[in-house]
Amino acid sequence: MADTHTKKSKKHPVEQSAKPEKLTAKDYDRELTKLQGELVKLQFWAKDTGARVVVIFEGRDAAGKGGMIKAITERVSPRVFRAVALPAPTEREKTQVYFQRYIEQLPSGGEIVIFDRSWYNRAGVEHVMGFCTKAQYESFLLATPLLESMIIDSGIILIKYWLEVSMDEQTKRFESRINDPRKLWKLSPMDLESHRLWHDYTRARDAMFAATDTAKSPWYVIDSNDKKRARLNCIQHLLKTIPYKDVPLSKFKLPKRKTAKNYEEPQHNFRYIPEAF
Repeated sequence: MADTHTKKSKKHPVEQSAKPEKLTAKDYDRELTKLQGELVKLQFWAKDTGARVVVIFEGRDAAGKGGMIKAITERVSPRVFRAVALPAPTEREKTQVYFQRYIEQLPSGGEIVIFDRSWYNRAGVEHVMGFCTKAQYESFLLATPLLESMIIDSGIILIKYWLEVSMDEQTKRFESRINDPRKLWKLSPMDLESHRLWHDYTRARDAMFAATDTAKSPWYVIDSNDKKRARLNCIQHLLKTIPYKDVPLSKFKLPKRKTAKNYEEPQHNFRYIPEAF
């Protein structure tokens, strides 16, 4: 695929254009199947060439990062597409260089690492919630472009996505989580605070973009108010951004089963589960 660089838009991330016609489930599944087939080709290319790729997903809480990453990874090998969602740092990790635990997760040859939140925690939740000092925050904004430049210079393809969702849509999604017992696990006190502190997070996002949206390591913004369209648009952009090519594959032919010799089914009472459906 040819490399593309998305032009910066003058449209502010929170502004919404006219609402497009809703995708049907059939249309979504058809397009997603095509794109996931291309992701498999990308997987074979990465293994064949030893390519190293890092994809970062950041964005508002409830913007749809988890569903986005699932759509990308559900049909490929977890040994090639490795999703990383680090928990809060341990006491030991707090004494390390800030970037250290993230650098340990960078890909080896033939790996595509997807960060579900990344070192940009410091620019967002840590800064807004006061989990880091002002000096640590300012040092992060200065150091990050240098770090990312070194990562890219080492031969790693680095792609950064920011998922943007409107205030109304975020509220709707949080309310859905509160009222649906299947989604309660997605809620945390930090989520509720992110709803209350919407404008503080907006200012943090703007400062992060100003410091780290560079020509060498740009931020690509995804309108995620429509989750299905966001997933399709993101995967298509990802595929166009990585210069992968088709890799010749072996042709498989299913062999016939060997004939069973001197085998008899045992007289065993297998414990089948009850068929409730």
